[in-house]
Amino acid sequence: MKTITQKEIGLRISELRKSKAYSQDDLAKMLNISRPSLTQIELGKRNLSVIELKKISNILSVSIDNLLSSTYSLTELVNVEEEIVEESKIRVSIPELKVNKFKDILLYILERCAGKPNVGETLLYKLLYFSDFNYYERYEEHLSGAEYRKLPYGPVPQKLDTIINQMIASKQLKRFKADYHGYPQTRYIPLTKPNLSSFKASEIDIIDKVIDQYSDWSASAISDYSHKDMPWLASKDGETIDYELAFYREPPFSVRNYDENEEAS
Repeated sequence: MKTITQKEIGLRISELRKSKAYSQDDLAKMLNISRPSLTQIELGKRNLSVIELKKISNILSVSIDNLLSSTYSLTELVNVEEEIVEESKIRVSIPELKVNKFKDILLYILERCAGKPNVGETLLYKLLYFSDFNYYERYEEHLSGAEYRKLPYGPVPQKLDTIINQMIASKQLKRFKADYHGYPQTRYIPLTKPNLSSFKASEIDIIDKVIDQYSDWSASAISDYSHKDMPWLASKDGETIDYELAFYREPPFSVRNYDENEEAS
């Protein structure tokens, strides 16, 4: 008898979930686990206990025997036409830019990195990226809601030029050119303090950890490192990077503990 791999089981669960028009969030809540944990199950990277397997089979209306069968076929379990129609109902998380919050995050990072000559435009982009994607992976919510595009030197936030020009015009920022180890560098100086009154402690904590971890890196080092992060790797050149890809990360990039017994908060 053919042995069914953990990855195949995960794929079958994903197929059956979609055939029922359940989003990952829906099924995760029914199972009382976090959505990232369900993502790991569907990727075949998280073991399932017998109890969890039974619960999943009950929710998805399939016997454990059929789910683990070597002759498994989705088309024998669900109507193909229903699958096509219902799959279109799956929820997609679309970020919405919080302009004022983005400005305050930018000011906060610059304030904390004041005096560091290595923090030019390239490094600044990556500090923003890791803050946004680390927060989304950890808390399943958007921090600034900024969209990032896959470009040759790593992920770059969209609409940043417009926002920075607004901040320069309103005297919140000053832009200047510098020379860093023989290379031209664009730098920014904050002229006002960030308004952190609406920030959660968890938001500041994530940003602080990103600054502590990466703010001393060189532009080339942080660019090379960002190229190994799954959201960048899994995206096509020039396209917007999907935040959901943060749940496919592995160490050292992942900031969440995908423990087998992790429960939904």
